[in-house]
Amino acid sequence: MMYAVLSVSFVAGAAAFRMPASSGRRMAAHVLKMEAPMERVTGKASFEPAVLDRYMSLPQNGMVQCEYVWIDADGKTRSKTRSLPQSRIDRAKAGQEVAEVLPSWTFDGSSTGQAPGEDSEVYIKPVRTYPDPFRPGNGNLLVLCETFTPEGQPLPTNTRNHAAKVFADKENFAAEPWFGLEQEYTLFNLDEVTPLGWPTGGYPKPQGPYYCGAGADRIFGRAVPEAHYKACLYAKIPISGINAEVMPGQWEYQVGPCVGIEGGDHVWMSRYLLDRVCEDFGVMASIHPKPITKGDWNGAGMHINFSTKEMREPEANGKGGMKSIIEAIDRLGARHKEHIAVYGEDNELRLTGKHETASINEFSYGVANRGCSVRIGRDTAAAGFGYFEDRRPASNVDPYVATGKIMTTVMEKVKAPAAVRKDKEAAVVH
Repeated sequence: MMYAVLSVSFVAGAAAFRMPASSGRRMAAHVLKMEAPMERVTGKASFEPAVLDRYMSLPQNGMVQCEYVWIDADGKTRSKTRSLPQSRIDRAKAGQEVAEVLPSWTFDGSSTGQAPGEDSEVYIKPVRTYPDPFRPGNGNLLVLCETFTPEGQPLPTNTRNHAAKVFADKENFAAEPWFGLEQEYTLFNLDEVTPLGWPTGGYPKPQGPYYCGAGADRIFGRAVPEAHYKACLYAKIPISGINAEVMPGQWEYQVGPCVGIEGGDHVWMSRYLLDRVCEDFGVMASIHPKPITKGDWNGAGMHINFSTKEMREPEANGKGGMKSIIEAIDRLGARHKEHIAVYGEDNELRLTGKHETASINEFSYGVANRGCSVRIGRDTAAAGFGYFEDRRPASNVDPYVATGKIMTTVMEKVKAPAAVRKDKEAAVVH
C-alpha cells in the first residue's frame, strides 16, 4: 500500500502570506513574531548541540528518562519528563505494553486550556511507549498518554478514549482494519508568514516542478523531513515514506499500515517528533489545510487509506474484494456531512474542487481520480481487492476521530444508496 503525505510551511515576512486565523490545529497566536529564525546564542549562553552532547552521553545509573506526551486543548502536543528506575520498566512481561506498568502522573491543566485554575490537576495515563530518539540509549522512552479528570473521566480533548472503544468492539476487531495515514505539512520560518523557499513579500514560480523534485531551486528544507524520518524509524513508528509536495515548502510522510487504534497513536507521536525536529532547525511545521489562501497553491490534507480483511481478499460467495469496497464507499457517501464535520478545521478552504480535491459539498469516488472524495487505486481495481483512500480529511484532522468515524460508518449494517462515480473505467457492480 502507498500511504500519503505531510506538508510543512516556513514563514518569513509579508502579511499577504499570513495563515488563516481560525484553526485550532495551527501555530498558536501567542507565539512571538520574529524577523528571522531565533539565534542559537543568547547573551553569552551557547546552545550549540556539541556542548549538549557532552552531557547527553553521561551514564544514568539505572534510571530511565520518560517523556510523558499528551494532547492539549489546541490540538498540539505537550510533554514533560520524569525519572523512573529501570526496575519499574522491567516489570513488563514479554509481549506486554510497557505503558501498562508505568505510573500515571499529573500536569497543570489551567496552563494548557484543559482545567480551571481552582481545580487545575489533570491526570495523564500512559497508553503506549516509544524509544526516545532525542535521548538515545539507556532505554529512555517517549510515553504517549491519555488525559483524565481526578474522578477518572476522560477529558473532552481525550478523543483516543472513545476511538479505543470503537476498535475494541468485538466485530470491529475481528474485521482487522488497516489504516495508512498520509500527513502533509508546510515548513515556515519563525515569523509565521513566509513558507520556506518563498521570497519575502512575493511568490515563487508556479506549481509544477516541486512535487517529488530535486535541486536547490525547487526543494526547500529537505533536512527536516530527512531528520524526522530517521527519528520516527528510531522510535519504531511505522513510517513508510516521505516526499516533497506540490506547493514549495510542503512535505508529506506516510504512516502505516497500522491496525486499529495504532494509527492514531503513531500519527500523534510522529507529529510530536516533527515539532521537536523543527526546534533543532529553527523552523515551524504548520498542519493548517490551506496555509496560503491567495494564489494557485495546493492545500494540505491527511488522506486516509483503509481496508478490512474482507476487502483485502478476492470476492467469494457474494462478499469481499471490490464488492465490499464499493459497499463501504456507498456508506461513506451516505454520511458525507457527518464526516466533513469531524475531518478538520478550515477544511472548506481546501476542499474546493480544485488542486486535487473534490468539493466539500459533494461526494464522489473513482478509480485513480484524485478529484474525487474517495479514490480507488488502479492496482486495487485491476486485482479486484485491496483498499481505498479517503481524500477528504484535512492535514490538521484528529486521527483518532477520523479513523474511528471511518470504522463506525463502514461497519454499519445498512445498504446505502449508490455513490456518484467519476472515472474512465467500466461500471462496477454494486
